[in-house]
Amino acid sequence: MASGLGRRVGRVGLVANVNIASGGSASVFVLHEGYAGRDGDDERVAGTVTLILDGDAVIVVDPGMVASREALLAALAAYGPRAGDVTDVVFSHHHPDHTVNAALFPAARIHDHWAVYVGDRWIDRDAHGAELGPSVRLLRTPGHTAEDISTVASAPGEVFVCTHAWWTANGPAQDPLGSDAAALTASRELLLGFATVIVPGHGAAFRPDERTPR
Repeated sequence: MASGLGRRVGRVGLVANVNIASGGSASVFVLHEGYAGRDGDDERVAGTVTLILDGDAVIVVDPGMVASREALLAALAAYGPRAGDVTDVVFSHHHPDHTVNAALFPAARIHDHWAVYVGDRWIDRDAHGAELGPSVRLLRTPGHTAEDISTVASAPGEVFVCTHAWWTANGPAQDPLGSDAAALTASRELLLGFATVIVPGHGAAFRPDERTPR
């Protein structure tokens, strides 16, 4: 278990070798749009939860805090899968607002920045470049935390990126809880090189443009 500790934490991987294009087989659906503060209550927080279907893979990204677990599972079922059908869960990072509902998916492998967790097995591996389906891969994108990863899904005509490099379409430009501003800038540059749709940590999916914080 400990053999992977400290490996490449806080680094963007080999950016020059990243070549991700549209035309893949993935389908991407936002199950729940996150937020940070709602109705004047700063204690209300929820992560954006995303479903990716790709071949035999049924992937849920960031099953974190939501107001209603029942509503989350109903949103999943509306696209076909049930909770027990989910094959993989991805944590973009280990903050509870993005992880707390992982146990809703009892058959899923869980992926984070340095390992895959299956039952009582902790399997070390660096997430950077890991493939979860024919058109889905993980990339290290530190900045919000040193361990952040993003899930990239190539779909017909689109490249979706589920990431906490942005909270919402508006950024913020400087992450108020970020661990490394320079790393965040590098991660954003990496993702903006190929993303056509960004699914941020606490907001609606958006198409990046010249106004997108770098």
